[in-house]
Amino acid sequence: MSADLILPAVEMSSSIPVTASVIWMHGLGADGYDFVDIIPELQLPRTLGVRFIFPHAPQRPVTINGGYVMRAWYDLLLPATDAPGISGSGNEDNAGIYASERAIDALIAREINKGIPACRIVLAGFSQGGAIALHTGLRYPQRLAGMLGLSTYLPLTSRLHAERHAANADTPVLMLHGYDDAVIAMEEAQSAYAALKECGYPIEWRAYPMAHSLCPQEIYDIGAWLRRVLAVSN
Repeated sequence: MSADLILPAVEMSSSIPVTASVIWMHGLGADGYDFVDIIPELQLPRTLGVRFIFPHAPQRPVTINGGYVMRAWYDLLLPATDAPGISGSGNEDNAGIYASERAIDALIAREINKGIPACRIVLAGFSQGGAIALHTGLRYPQRLAGMLGLSTYLPLTSRLHAERHAANADTPVLMLHGYDDAVIAMEEAQSAYAALKECGYPIEWRAYPMAHSLCPQEIYDIGAWLRRVLAVSN
């Protein structure tokens, strides 16, 4: 991988030797610091030995926001329909999505070079970052520990069958969404869940009484899921 593909990131490592990594992508307009404070709330056991990597997306103009420059994993183009919110159907920035996939691939490769096998690496993300976590994980050529999509959808759904990699056919996937999400409609998230379930992925779905955000029960559930996929029993 070219060195220029390595994104700047906030890294938080365990005080004991690292045995697992979580690469967690932020949402549109945020940055890698957005989810740093969530780490203690996950209540992960000290013995997990996890390194959290929170990369910063590149700065780019975002069409749907009037071309305003902000951190974004890809451009959000004007919708093909009048449906509210962000959608995984219609106009999509294919080039931007694939560029972010390559950037996350480079972060995975760096963790592997540090001694963390792919099967101990989780891809996670919120909103647009969650879309990249799912997109990248489904196509990655080595088995990962898990994929976590928070308040998100599945981009480039029509290409999934052709591009998905068999290495992650049985990788656990968890999708979490808010009933009152006005940014990414519940129907978009449910459509992604249905598409992944139809493909045979071991996917779990949970919804919460919240908007486009996180809630305490969701954070608790994320911690429990991480302990499970990383084979930690306490």
